[in-house]
Formats: sequence, structure tokens, C-alpha cells
Amino acid sequence: MEKHVILNSQQFDLTIKRLCHQLIENHDQFTDSVLIGLQPRGIHVLTRIKKHLEEILDRSVKCGNLDTTFYRDDFRRREKPLIPSATNIDFIIENKRVVLIDDVLFTGRSIRSGMDALLAFGRPEQVELLTFIDRRFKRQLPIQADYVGKTVDSLTTERVTVEWQETDGRDQVILYSMDENG
Repeated sequence: MEKHVILNSQQFDLTIKRLCHQLIENHDQFTDSVLIGLQPRGIHVLTRIKKHLEEILDRSVKCGNLDTTFYRDDFRRREKPLIPSATNIDFIIENKRVVLIDDVLFTGRSIRSGMDALLAFGRPEQVELLTFIDRRFKRQLPIQADYVGKTVDSLTTERVTVEWQETDGRDQVILYSMDENG
């Protein structure tokens, strides 16, 4: 496999900060807005966004984690059973502006399951989507992000991986493609 770094650690950090400023433009002080990260990898994006937002705004921002395991359309189709992650939403989302956060938007299926799972917690006034990486050419569902860190045009045979300092030892985004030998 051939590996190409799409975002290095400096670009990675700048992208997170830009997303924070875009959120502030639309949500001001976050008085009626909440951030919800999709388990498992959207939580890393959420954690970074929350940290920077709270530094910029000098106040806390309500955040939660949402597991979508039992809302996935492939839940019963896998050979190995999926192991759910924790959902932690300890606030009311009724009539709130919700920003759903994930690391990579590809087919749209994870986001669809996230929206289904979200409705179990109430009826938000508005739902927006923030994705760190948007792989825009293989949507299976008509889902589009409101906030995009980086758009990556890739083939279906390629893989995009977001690596986080906390779990992978460095912040970077990598595009893996098959080399000519397979």
C-alpha cells in the first residue's frame, strides 16, 4: 500500500481551529447549541473542538457522545458482533441546535444512523453536521456536511485514516492507496 499524508500535524491543528471559528460564527456563545460526537472516532474530533472552543469563548460548551451501534443498517450483517460504545448525553436536546460530529464522511450511512439515534433523545430545533474529512465521491445517501475540515477526492479502493495524538501517537490524515502490485 502506498501512503500519502494529506494533513500534517500543523495543518491538522489549523483545520481544527478553523472549524471552531466557523462554529462560533453560526452559534455565537453556544447558549442554545450542543455538540455531539459519534462513537468511536468522532469523539476525538469533538474533544479537540470542545477544548479550543472553551479556550476561545472562555466558557463551557455542552457536549455528548452518541453510540449508533444498534441503529446501523449493517448491525446484523456482520460476522463478528459489533461491540457498542458508551452514549453520554446528560442534557436535553429538545429545541436545541445540535452539531453532530464525525471524523470521516464517506457513504453517509454512519451519519444516518447517528441522526436516528439522536432522535431517541428528543427533537432538536436543528441538526448540523461537522466532519473533519469529507470523502465526497461515494455517497450512498444524500447527506452533506455543514462544516468540513478537508475535502478529499479519493477512489473507493483507497482508504482515508485520521490519526490522533491520543490514540495513534501523532496528528495526521493519511490516504492509503493500492500500489500497482496489488
